[in-house]
Parts: sequence; C-alpha cells; structure tokens
Amino acid sequence: MMLFTSQQKQKLLFNGREENRGKDHHPVVKLFLPGTACTWLLTELDPEDPDIAFGLCDLGMGFPELGSVYLPELLELRTPFKVERDLHFDGEYSISVYARAASAVECITEDPIRLKAAALKP
Repeated sequence: MMLFTSQQKQKLLFNGREENRGKDHHPVVKLFLPGTACTWLLTELDPEDPDIAFGLCDLGMGFPELGSVYLPELLELRTPFKVERDLHFDGEYSISVYARAASAVECITEDPIRLKAAALKP
C-alpha cells in the first residue's frame, strides 16, 4: 500500500510550504504499524525533501511527540507487517489538539471525549 494518495501528498506538500510552516494544520494522514502501538499523524511534507514528514509521532512508549519522520525508514521496518494508512481517518482537529490529548493519555487517541476536552484547553 502506498503511504498516501496523490491528493494527500499534494495537501502535505502544500502544508509544508514555507508560508504555511508553523501553522496548526489538521492531520492529513494517519499511518500505523499493525500489531504495535506505533502511530503517526502527519500534517506536512518538506517540499525540498518529500521523504521528510512532520506530525505527531507515537512509537508506543508513552511519549508521543511532535517532530519529523524520515518516510523511507517507515517503509524499511522489519516486522511481520508493513506500515499502513488508516483509510477511514479524518483529521477533525488541529495537530495541537491531538498532541494535547496524546500527552494526557500517553498515546495518540481518537477518543472524541478526550479530543473535545483537549480542544477546549488553550
């Protein structure tokens, strides 16, 4: 499976443009590694190096954080499964809301109650 559709890739590249950097984008795509707690909510790609994405990264160790991820590394992971795209994910909130909710529960969550509470916090 491809990590993104062409439409998602274009949105990620648009969000990564210099004039859009630092904005509180909604996640465009959710990637995950089946059989693990590894999850990535990506908001942008670096237009100068589209192998580098930015978003909320959770390696399943209780410390989700905003940062960059090198996409070829995700594709080269040696597990029985390959990284997949969540076909049903729709980033309803900005990445900062997902980050606050993830910090509260120590993992990326899509729990609507947790996300709504995180959205109400400044």
